[in-house]
Amino acid sequence: MSLMANYWAEKAWEITLLTFDDGQQPPHYALDPRVHHQPLALEWPSRNTYQAFVNNLTRTRRLRASLRASRPDTILSFLDKTNLQVLLATRGLGFPVVISERTVPGVYKIGRAWETLRGILYPLADAIVVQTRAVRDAFSPRIQARCRVVPNPVLAPPGPLAPSSDERRIVAVGRLDECKQFNLLIRAFARIARSHQDWFLEIWGEGPERAKLEALRNEFGLSSRVRLPGATQDVYRELRRGGIFALTSRFEGFPNALCEDMAVGLPVVSFDCPHGPREIIRDGVDGVLVLPGDLAAFSEKLVDLIDNPERRRSLACRAPDVLQRFGLERVMQEWEHVLSEVVPAKTGKG
Repeated sequence: MSLMANYWAEKAWEITLLTFDDGQQPPHYALDPRVHHQPLALEWPSRNTYQAFVNNLTRTRRLRASLRASRPDTILSFLDKTNLQVLLATRGLGFPVVISERTVPGVYKIGRAWETLRGILYPLADAIVVQTRAVRDAFSPRIQARCRVVPNPVLAPPGPLAPSSDERRIVAVGRLDECKQFNLLIRAFARIARSHQDWFLEIWGEGPERAKLEALRNEFGLSSRVRLPGATQDVYRELRRGGIFALTSRFEGFPNALCEDMAVGLPVVSFDCPHGPREIIRDGVDGVLVLPGDLAAFSEKLVDLIDNPERRRSLACRAPDVLQRFGLERVMQEWEHVLSEVVPAKTGKG
């Protein structure tokens, strides 16, 4: 969203970014000063179901007032529950609404009530943007009719594409939560660690699974070879210090970290999980896909790349093609095409 807002601000579009936080913390991603960022302070804890219901009603009313005040040509909403609140808040206002689904329906659960609302409200959107064809196909036919497939944009990394140093490093990037399954990555690395003493595993990110992952690492006696350095503001720098990128997610929407890895020019071994990797990785050309959850096969593919530098280089040479397939200009043209469908005569204020 920050990339898109900045891109359109550069084109002199009038962009208002409404967020649910209170604005006390600065945005994690830099915003162009021409983007009007308006924190709405709509995040409140709910102690029970009734309070959650009341909070959501209040949130929807305040959101409706803010949207009406901004009088946009188009409203673009991100994230499942936010999409539903926007669709409720805009009933009768007459503004075109484009929503962007960022999760995998049927895999990522948002709760029975929210799921029911999604089935009712999503068909009311003027357009629904999903990141992959597989996510589109997971929806009901009524929702699919509104769907447009637009991948995430990939930015060209600064500096050289090829990793610059320390190629004996397997790198992973992502939030330390259950869906990323970094526990399986540690187990896969443990299978090969003894026979490849000069290789390390580095997992960048923060999250609730840190303590469990550290305990698992220590259980295998790999405290000095499996590192969890935390979050980084310069993911490209860390990727350049790697030799292989690993993705072990249970599911993905459209894995940005995978695209960033390939843009740098790293070979990748990834579970063929639903739904993003297969639409990004060309198996055997610029990366390797493995049956989800198959630790033995994942370890074997890691060993194959570790023991075959020429194979690694071959995959790495093709990986940066991702910049042509999912480059910022190309993806933003697709977004603008979607907007032109819902607001044919106006593009410039949102």
